[in-house]
Amino acid sequence: MSEIFIENKEVVVPGQLLAKGMDYIPGAGAYRTGEEIYANRVGLISINGRALKLIPLSGPYMPKRDDLVICQVNDIFMSGWRINLFTSNSAMLPLKDATNSFVSKGSDLSRILGIGDFIAAKVTGVTTQKLVDLSLKGPGLRRLTGGQIVKFSPTKFPRLIGKSGSMVSLIKDMTGCFIIVGQNGRVWVSGEPEHEVLAVQAINMIEKLAHTSGLTDKVKIFLEEKMGKSYDDVREEREAKRAERQANNNFGDNNDDGDDYEEDN
Repeated sequence: MSEIFIENKEVVVPGQLLAKGMDYIPGAGAYRTGEEIYANRVGLISINGRALKLIPLSGPYMPKRDDLVICQVNDIFMSGWRINLFTSNSAMLPLKDATNSFVSKGSDLSRILGIGDFIAAKVTGVTTQKLVDLSLKGPGLRRLTGGQIVKFSPTKFPRLIGKSGSMVSLIKDMTGCFIIVGQNGRVWVSGEPEHEVLAVQAINMIEKLAHTSGLTDKVKIFLEEKMGKSYDDVREEREAKRAERQANNNFGDNNDDGDDYEEDN
């Protein structure tokens, strides 16, 4: 008869017995000895059906193709930019992957991206020598202006995103901030200054409590108390504003008499 000895989202240590019996399957961070499954590292247990997987609580970011990363320009060459990925890997952004515009030979590339600029980029390749190629071609990929860059443990990326994006959507909805989460442990937050501060506090809270259960509810209660209104009220307000903007746009589109209606710029 199969038996499980841990709960979902429980922190486990190397050698800890997780389950017994053939009804359970060891995933990443777990191994089987006979009918018993053990943890082989410190991590947060994730139970998905029959599979038992460990999410590490710490560790460096390991780049993979198609990862979204928040990174910084630290050098400029004739053919592109060297990028700080905040890991031991060296990253390059070739000119051909940075812009669709024609750039003449010898042009000053700092007019496109300057040293110190932050960007949201996609990993397009990783070589065996750990060299990373990046691209700015794709939805949402761009130079980041304004806002704040927040450091976050890469291994806790799934907790910040949440199931089907629920956690990061909660923070966006409650604060009205634009948020881009990089898988390399950097987060860009942009919004009204006081709301930026609140969003950063929520992100730091998630990192600190990533190993606990019921985290989404804890963050929701924290944000509701700080905002002084419920999540449902905030969503209703935002939906009402969207509907009002849409109605105003439709009114402008349908009005053909320029003497009766002049759109404000």
